[in-house]
Amino acid sequence: MPIRLILLFALVLAAAASAVSWLGVRRLHSLEHPAVTGALHLPEPRGRQRVALVLHPRKLNAPHARSQVELACAGAGWEPPLVLETTVVDPGYGQAIRALREGADVVIAAGGDGTVRAVARAVAHQGVAMGLIPLGTGNLLARNLGIPVSDLGASVHRALHGGGRRIDMGRAELRNDTTGERAEHIFLVLGGIGLDAVVVAATKDVLKEKFGWLAYSEAGLRSLPGKRQRVAISLDGGPPQSRTVHSVLFANCARLPGGIELIPDSTIDDGYIDVVVLSPRSILGWIWLGTKIVFRPHSVIPVINYYQAQRVTVTVSDPTQTQLDGDLSGRCTSLDVTVDPGALIVRSLQSPDHQRTTPLARRARG
Repeated sequence: MPIRLILLFALVLAAAASAVSWLGVRRLHSLEHPAVTGALHLPEPRGRQRVALVLHPRKLNAPHARSQVELACAGAGWEPPLVLETTVVDPGYGQAIRALREGADVVIAAGGDGTVRAVARAVAHQGVAMGLIPLGTGNLLARNLGIPVSDLGASVHRALHGGGRRIDMGRAELRNDTTGERAEHIFLVLGGIGLDAVVVAATKDVLKEKFGWLAYSEAGLRSLPGKRQRVAISLDGGPPQSRTVHSVLFANCARLPGGIELIPDSTIDDGYIDVVVLSPRSILGWIWLGTKIVFRPHSVIPVINYYQAQRVTVTVSDPTQTQLDGDLSGRCTSLDVTVDPGALIVRSLQSPDHQRTTPLARRARG
């Protein structure tokens, strides 16, 4: 097949994926907590609350988010929220720690995925709820929990009055044998090593600001077909399996921006990490893979493999780029990922006066 025809087909597929993604965004507004099993529902908060707002001040709607939280607290008869702005040096962890020390009942992360991840690291296992006001381009956790990403008032209401869910958290330990560096991170939705991180690195900030998450599609097309590399993958301490792949992904839940499901029926509170191994050999393989993900999520094809584990270790010979929740996390030669079950309480359910009833799909295990 001529290369121009292949590229044309790839562009058509990308356009189709964008259309399906747009429909997925609309469908998300009618879904109630689509990425959870429903087994760990905590009652909605009652009485007075001490509210802390960890705010990314440079996000477009940051001033509006602050005023809405302040008005909502005043309307409920509560004391004014403790507002703590993030900085370049501290993207939210230190602010959340201060909020805990000052007795906050809920710590709201208002910003992008980086802000959410920093706050989550601080409040994990503290018995304090985390609220989400999505102000970024990806807003991955909010999308997976069915929190409206384009309705500021609704997200504020859920953060203050919504019912909670206990969800899992991923932990990643990165080691670089070339430099001797070692780092530990947490993630909430999706991490990976290989081409997916290359795409994150190649995404242009100016396009992200203008087109949001669709900017990753442009970077993805520029990065294809990419170079495969040899990796060793160990699941739950088992013997390493040698594979030649483009990417190994680690998913705590599986809904990508636009409502596309990378892993059908994955849940965020099942106590497992979903492992996805991508190994297309050519541009045709990527087209095959893209068609499966967008149009036939439950079909089985040889260029993508799924596994589940509580611990996953990936080793490579050369330092390879990684990403966590859409942010670069550095190069490593060894990546050890574990699940931290029920680490977070997240306010994601609508309060009774706003709640819609929708059936929940429980993931079947084989």
